[in-house]
Amino acid sequence: MSARASNRIFDIVNITFVSLFVLFCLLPFVHMIAVSLSSNRAITSGEVTLFPVELNWSAYTQVFSDHSMLTSLGFTVILTVATTLLCMLFTIAAAYPLTKGNLKGRKFFMYLIIITMFFSGGIIPEYLLIRDLNMINTVWALILPGLVSPFNLIILITFFKNIPPSLEESAEIDGSSYMHTLLKIVLPLSLPVMATLALFYAVGRWNGFQDALMYINDPQIYPLQLKLFQMVQNNMVTELTQMEGANRTALTPEALKAATVIFATVPILLVYPWLQKYFVSGVMLGAVKG
Repeated sequence: MSARASNRIFDIVNITFVSLFVLFCLLPFVHMIAVSLSSNRAITSGEVTLFPVELNWSAYTQVFSDHSMLTSLGFTVILTVATTLLCMLFTIAAAYPLTKGNLKGRKFFMYLIIITMFFSGGIIPEYLLIRDLNMINTVWALILPGLVSPFNLIILITFFKNIPPSLEESAEIDGSSYMHTLLKIVLPLSLPVMATLALFYAVGRWNGFQDALMYINDPQIYPLQLKLFQMVQNNMVTELTQMEGANRTALTPEALKAATVIFATVPILLVYPWLQKYFVSGVMLGAVKG
């Protein structure tokens, strides 16, 4: 078999595998959309598969009519943006000095960072720490514990190390300080990896609910995913179905859950197209070079 035929067979197998993988990931989401747009009768009788049966928008009407859900969405957007900005700020502030060979204790700090990737204090000590710092029922309990990801930090350190040293040396000869070099030379060259890490932080915060489940008791600062978790646990079905007014419509829990899942998923999906061009190149540049 020639090399050309072998490569063609490999491409066909690869495309088939990737297509099946994408299909398996996409079908549950399509099914959730179909359930959220189907009638109660069709859902309870099990007729809904990949297409809505007896189109019904009542589930979305109920969800968008719930003031607490909209409040949670707005809070989650603000929380995600603030967390991403702070995480990137501290990750950059930690990564750049650790690329300097003349930094005293650099290896010691790197070992400390790597250790945290494999070991943690545990849930109970972490909760006690948050409580003793008076951060229960505060936004800081959702931001500070995950302010710097060791994985993301190592990716950024690796990327910074592969920026040609001659650029920084030339800036130093011209009298540039470390801060000026970072802002004017290093960061502009690091946009792909920074966009990728920002996406990692944003998606992690948007999808996170366990920390809110442990630290937040005030419904006013419930993240959207915690509201979704409560929905899945059937703790919010009564609240969403008991709407006041003559136009109240009784819905099945499955329709409300599906509509809430779509409501919580679509906003973060809209971010991907804007960062897609940076995503692959950012990961590869930060993880493979060197």
